[in-house]
Parts: sequence; C-alpha cells; structure tokens
Amino acid sequence: MTTVLDAATTAERLFGSELDRFTFGSSEIVIEPSRTTTTIGCVIPAYNEAGTIKRVLKALLAQTRLPDVIHVIVNNTTDKTFKIARRFAGEHSVTRRGTQQTTRVFVHDLGRVPDKKVGALNYGFRLVRGADYLLGVDGDTVLAKDAVARLEEEMTADPRIGGISAVYTVDNTRAPGPVASFLLTGQRAQFAAFNLHNMVRGRNMAVLGGQASLFRMAALEHVMVANHQGTPWVSDSEVEDSLLSLQIKNLGYSTKISATARAEVGGMETLRALDGQQVKWNYGAIDLMWPGQRGDTRGQPFHPNLRVRWLENVSMLVNVLTRLAFVLLLAGSLSIDAWVFSPVWLVPPLASVALNLRTALSMRRPNWRDVLFALTLVPAEVYMWIQVGHFVRAWAKFLSAARTDNWAAQARAEGGRGWGHLAPYATGAFVLVAVVWLWTTLPVGVQSTVLGLGWPVLGLVTVLQVLVMVRRLVRRQYGFRA
Repeated sequence: MTTVLDAATTAERLFGSELDRFTFGSSEIVIEPSRTTTTIGCVIPAYNEAGTIKRVLKALLAQTRLPDVIHVIVNNTTDKTFKIARRFAGEHSVTRRGTQQTTRVFVHDLGRVPDKKVGALNYGFRLVRGADYLLGVDGDTVLAKDAVARLEEEMTADPRIGGISAVYTVDNTRAPGPVASFLLTGQRAQFAAFNLHNMVRGRNMAVLGGQASLFRMAALEHVMVANHQGTPWVSDSEVEDSLLSLQIKNLGYSTKISATARAEVGGMETLRALDGQQVKWNYGAIDLMWPGQRGDTRGQPFHPNLRVRWLENVSMLVNVLTRLAFVLLLAGSLSIDAWVFSPVWLVPPLASVALNLRTALSMRRPNWRDVLFALTLVPAEVYMWIQVGHFVRAWAKFLSAARTDNWAAQARAEGGRGWGHLAPYATGAFVLVAVVWLWTTLPVGVQSTVLGLGWPVLGLVTVLQVLVMVRRLVRRQYGFRA
C-alpha cells in the first residue's frame, strides 16, 4: 500500500530539482509599502436646507474619521442655506485618539441649476474626482459620529463593493404636532422594514440612496465609460440614485447596505410633502422596472436590484384588493342580513400586528411611539392607505404617459401647495358610491351568488397573505438592527 511518506518522497524525487531553480535571492524579494489610508471627498447637494444644514455639517465635523474635503453645493435655493453653510467654510482640525485629522469645507452657490440635485452632485463629483471614495450626503441627513469610519472600513475590506449605503431612520421625537408625529412614525416603520429586507438578503441594497452613501470612485468612472456618460448621475430617471445603483450592479460590483453605519434623514411632516416625495420615488422605480425604451432610459424588469420594487408593488396591489373586497363583501352581506361572524377573520389583523411589532422592536432604539404604532393596528392601517394613494398616483402618472416634472411637484408639495394628494381618495369615494348604487339594483339572487363566490376567493387570498406574514415573522434577522 502506498503511504503518505512514499508519496512525499516520490514528489520530492520528481520535482525537487526543478523547484530548486526557482529559489529567490534576498535581493530579489521586494516588499511594496502598504497604503493604509484612503481619501474621501464629501459632496452635499443642498436645496433650501436652512433649517438642517448646520446640524448636517456639525455632525460631519464631529466624525471619528473626518472626510478629507467637504463640498456643500447649494442650488436653486431661495432661503438662507448658503449664508448658514458658509460659516463653516475653511480648514478644521481635530484630534481623534491621539491622531490629528484635518478637513476643509468649501461652500458653493450655483444659483439656478436646470438638473437640480443631479447637476449639484455632478458638480461635486468633478471637485473630488481625485479621491478614492465619494461620500454623498443630503442637506438634511445627520450622520452618527462613527458613520464615515464604518462605511470606509466596510468598503476597504471588500474591493467588490461599488457603493455602500448607511442604515437610515427618521427622528419622530421632535415633531411639531400630532399629524407630523404620526407621519414620521410611519416613515420610521417604512424605512425599518425596507432596511431589514435588504439586510437579511446578504446586505444587498437595491438603492444606494443619496441620503448617505459611500461610492468607490473607480466604480463611478467605470459607469461613465460603460454607459458613454460624461457624469455618473444623469437626469434620465426621476430616481437618479436607483439608476446609478443599477448601472454599478450591471458592471459586476456589489451594492450594499452597511451593517452598522447609521444616519438620520429628514422626514416629511405633511401629507402633501410625503405625497410629493413618495410619488416621485414610486414613479421613478416604475419607469426603471417597466420593459421598453423611453427616451434614454431602458426598462430593466428582471434586474436583481428591482426585485424588491416588484415585490413592493405586487404586495401593495394585493393589499388594496383584499381590503376593498372585504369592505364591499361585508357591506353586501349586511345589506341582505347574511353576515355571520367567524373568529378566523381576526387572524390576519393579529398577524399584521405581530409583524409590525417585530419590525418596531428590530429598530436600534425604538420608542413608545413606534411600539404604539405597531400594537394598535389602526395607525399602521391608516398609513398603509396613505401609501396606497402614492401608489395609485404614481401608476396613474406613468400609465397616462403625461410628461410632468416630479421634482418641481415635490418642491411645491413641500412648500404647502397643491391638492393632488387627495385625488386618489376622491376618485375612490366616487367609485365606491357607484358600486353601492349598482349593488342595490341587483336582484337578491344575484347578490347571494356574488357573495357566495366572493367570500371563498377572498378567504383563499387572505390565507396566502397570512402565510407570507408568518414566513416573515419566523425569518431570521441575524442580529441586524434597523
């Protein structure tokens, strides 16, 4: 029997003399000095951020790892953003753990920029083009003090990462009133659910949001070459960050969400403002995932980064249909005295409460508002119907093929102008009245047949929904915190 020793002896006899020819001399061994530091250029596009830009800059200057340079790009602004930001212009030096760090803050006022945020980002890109990484921070985003360091560590550790996003949340403790508090709490739950979904999928991030993301400069350069673009961001899409994320992913880079780096983003405190923001986001996502060529934007319905978008839209459609069906079937049953209560119908709302509560408790620092929002069901249900309005408005805009400036629409909404956010509910009320009238004209026999078919179908769909919720309830979260 051949032993391991025999094999080793055989190998030495066959190859030993050959390997001796490749022995290195001491003069031939050269050790390249390792590069231990990278450079980060921070770009802050700022549009009417007078109320937040001071906090944003103070948080950046308090980082454990300072960006090497910070450029505030003020654009299309009518408030005092530039006046406030320029107080921070100049050199800033701090000592962190015995090491001195220095950064310089530059403040630019571009005046009117036709491409708005896209134009500001590209202007900043040209200013920091020699850096290793570009850190994009919105003018209302406050970074945790170690966010830059954590983003850099994760990016440096894996050269496959083209961009990495911070974990976003919204502060709901300083709301100016009950409506704002409710909306901000809903947005916290919305962000938490989205973050967790991406974290448990290998931290693969569908969208490198402009709120706080670190980009590998080589990846941005690669995007420009591969797509024949003069700049990384283009105004082809309503959601420039989603389009750039797709382009980075298409080139073989990964797009990630950080496991630990955190940022607090500015939330929308009015129904109009929230509608303007969410409709723009939804419209842009639909535009990217819908097949076909529209202008310079090619739809990519099967792109892995857009699977979460399809899931969101299908889930919203099913939620709308099941709720409407339940209300209509219940009203129809009561109208002919055919309603029989069954405790089984309590299962879906209980499962929804359990899932909402798990999402709330998965936040890094949940507060009583988050827990109450989840436990009482009604606030979460109302917020879901608000999201339905955004969903309907975005799809209506897209399918109508009407050319609208959703950036301008969001700006008007944030300024308290416009009533478009009420259109879906007015239309829904009109349709509901028409359905009720039609129901009253049907013979009792037809009404019974409709109810006899409707309830079993609704029951089957509801069972499937509950199973999906249970699956999400038992899904491991691997210790991640939203």
